[in-house]
Amino acid sequence: MNSRDLTLISTAAVAGALASAFAVRFLLNPSKKLLAAATSISEDVELKNSSSNDPYNPSKREGYLSWDDYFMAIAFLSAQRSKDPNRQVGACLVNQEDIILGIGYNGFPRGCSDDKLPWSKKSKNDNPLETKYPYVCHAEVNCILNTNHASAAGQRLYVTMFPCNECAKVIIQSGVSEVIYFVEKSLENSDVIYAASHKLLSLAGIKVRKHQPKMNQILLRFLES
Repeated sequence: MNSRDLTLISTAAVAGALASAFAVRFLLNPSKKLLAAATSISEDVELKNSSSNDPYNPSKREGYLSWDDYFMAIAFLSAQRSKDPNRQVGACLVNQEDIILGIGYNGFPRGCSDDKLPWSKKSKNDNPLETKYPYVCHAEVNCILNTNHASAAGQRLYVTMFPCNECAKVIIQSGVSEVIYFVEKSLENSDVIYAASHKLLSLAGIKVRKHQPKMNQILLRFLES
């Protein structure tokens, strides 16, 4: 971990306090494989903070998270709630005052058991009903629906993976003005749905940009008090 790394220590997560120590590491480096892995830790990790410990120092702390890194990290953290064994996607909707309006991840609809529907990508019987695709709600849709009736119009959507064409339709219809994504499939090797998504978002005048992280990684540690 170099001097650009940031360790955040807290006793409460977005979903609430945790009973045991663990770490969630987000690699926000585009040159590395997309990763958001939860791993156990057995020893303390030194808190790295570039600011001085001098109590008389009037300067603000350096090395704090940028808004973009902060909201993309929230999207990555949300993705860890997904039960999908193949792909975990997270999203975070933010208003113009940098207040989070909603978060979401890919999963089955409310009330539909995660254990009674298939998570597989393919069916041995070529039956699409034996795959996850007819049932899963994507992270972007869940995020927009989880706003507790707040309007998505004019707001920013952070998502760990570039949205598909169906999500692009929801993004457009909800009035989102900007999409910030972390990674997307290579269009040469992707289904037409991602090319369609680019076209739809462009025609609708929605700003789209790839996230450019300022931090190499963010390490979250939750400890018992």
